[in-house]
Amino acid sequence: MAPLLLSQEASDLCLGKPPLKSVSISATVAEALSALKRLGESSLSVWSCDHSSEKSNVNVIGSSDPTEDCRCVGKVCMGDVICFLGKEESLSSPARALDAPLELLIPKGSGLVRHLEPHASLVEAIDLVLEGAQNLVIPIQSRRTTAARKKLLPNRSFNTLHNNREYCWLTQEDIIRHLLNYIGLFSPTSNAPINSLHAIDTVNILAVHYDDPASASLPLISQSLAQQTSVAILDMDGRVIGEISPYTLNTCQESVAAAIATLSAGDLMAYIDRGGPPDELVQLVKERLEEKKYGAFLELMEEESTMSMSSSSSICSTSSDEEFGWGRRSGGGYSARLVRRSEAIVCYPWSSLVAVMVQALSHRVSYVWVVEEDATLSGIVTFASMFKVFRERLRSME
Repeated sequence: MAPLLLSQEASDLCLGKPPLKSVSISATVAEALSALKRLGESSLSVWSCDHSSEKSNVNVIGSSDPTEDCRCVGKVCMGDVICFLGKEESLSSPARALDAPLELLIPKGSGLVRHLEPHASLVEAIDLVLEGAQNLVIPIQSRRTTAARKKLLPNRSFNTLHNNREYCWLTQEDIIRHLLNYIGLFSPTSNAPINSLHAIDTVNILAVHYDDPASASLPLISQSLAQQTSVAILDMDGRVIGEISPYTLNTCQESVAAAIATLSAGDLMAYIDRGGPPDELVQLVKERLEEKKYGAFLELMEEESTMSMSSSSSICSTSSDEEFGWGRRSGGGYSARLVRRSEAIVCYPWSSLVAVMVQALSHRVSYVWVVEEDATLSGIVTFASMFKVFRERLRSME
């Protein structure tokens, strides 16, 4: 089985995945926000080319320009938009913020998104993750010819072709789930406690206290979005009592930015919790927006509230389908990601690697908080730290 795993192609993990829905880097924040809502996605791939216009679609369908080089340069999600609108300058002038270029939301030179050829090995994919990649973009291998796919393109409300090819995400979750199928190859390492494998990150911990202003967590939320982790909420004794999860923010409306600017971290958890925010918190946010003279954003919030009432939706997704998943907002990975709201998933330093691995996969997250017996936070285990352990074992098999 070891030779089979080492020779595995990364594209084998992409079978049956839908093509990426995209937005151009030249779009505005408002255009990206509109596309997220219209397409019902939790995230969209961001490309250096623009096929959104009718003219661009004609060029893609009718010709094959070898000089055209479309590259995926990032990913944008609702959480990114919320964090951008939660900044002081955006709250003062939301119209100007929405008209800002989308590229302001994409980290430059970060290498968070990397292209990978379909025949690249699974080991190469793991190495890219260890270099800092959070999302890998792979061309979809299909028996359907490009010409046949082009004939279908005019019937779509969005374009998925770039360089006359369709692409999909290969996520860290995809790779970890695949490695679980070969877990016997990694024994006894997989059964060892995580503290003995140096898999616990005690440095890159994103956390705030319950009574801290939620605005203080804004840079941490942005960082957690990039790292695919979360922001832990601690009590005064350092015990984990919840978290602000980007996965939850991705199910919310843009008006949550006002809650980040006006509430405490603990109140923010309640605001985005399952079932929608309590009326008293909504009123508190509106009052504090008025106090801070953010009238323009208050108008945006009122307008969104009216639209939500007419469409029977809420500030955050609350349907039974989305209570245990992202529902229609699939984000290019698995379509049923668990939305836990404020509950933090934790393990202990003596938990085995395979147990933590299964725990993360079962909750559809890419990290698990590490706590001591008294629930005080001591670190975090991420898929990336698991990859370091598995990569060392794979090197011994080569």
